[in-house]
Amino acid sequence: MTHQETAPVPALELRGLRRTFGDKVAVDDMDLAVPAGSFYGVVGPNGAGKTTALSMAVGLLRPSAGQALVQGVDVWADPVEAKRRLGVLPDGLALPERLTGGELLTFWGRFRGMPRDVVAARTAELLRVLELEEAEQLGTLVGEYSTGMRKKIGLATALLHTPRVLVLDEPYEAVDPVSARVLTRILRRFTASGGSVVVSSHVMALVEQLCDRVAIVVRGRVMAVGTLDEVRAGASLEDRFVDLVGAPDVAEEELAWIAG
Repeated sequence: MTHQETAPVPALELRGLRRTFGDKVAVDDMDLAVPAGSFYGVVGPNGAGKTTALSMAVGLLRPSAGQALVQGVDVWADPVEAKRRLGVLPDGLALPERLTGGELLTFWGRFRGMPRDVVAARTAELLRVLELEEAEQLGTLVGEYSTGMRKKIGLATALLHTPRVLVLDEPYEAVDPVSARVLTRILRRFTASGGSVVVSSHVMALVEQLCDRVAIVVRGRVMAVGTLDEVRAGASLEDRFVDLVGAPDVAEEELAWIAG
């Protein structure tokens, strides 16, 4: 057998992915391969192109060039099959405001063609595990959810159809420590069962705690990639990140007035 035949298929792969907005290059011919079963972190400064790249990877934004593949399925050539394998929590997810969490999950599951009894059972379990059961009993609408609750119901929509690859943009933002622990437990169980998770975050400590592999993205390009230890190269992830990104120097006399 050839090497090509035996090489495992990545959970998510970007090949020469590029996106321009006018003269601005947001993602610059990005190549990235997420191994199956990994907990993968994508980090970078604001405006680095992380969200743009992930949006193209999951079929939310058409690339100017290149390919995105989920378990070998081209997201743009065969979007139905690719999205069947994908669970997505986009940044700034827009949700129907006039539904309860349970109604939203029921609608989402039926929209995906799932059997009614399966949707009902999974909805009840997700609401309970994600600590949204009380809000459902009170008839709380999604529009009345806190930011953290919206993140959790968004994760529930991503998990409902049992995808094999999760792509989560800032999933822990505005989530309290107790809820964060619940999310982590769910995501670790997902990867332990053979699923793959891709998480973008600005919080280096969170990525170090969660992820076994990481990519640092700067100006639309992958500047460092590999296992967590390979990318850290003996330093902390934050120090390595600052080395690659660069930190602005603040002269001693600048903002001297803040010292009183």
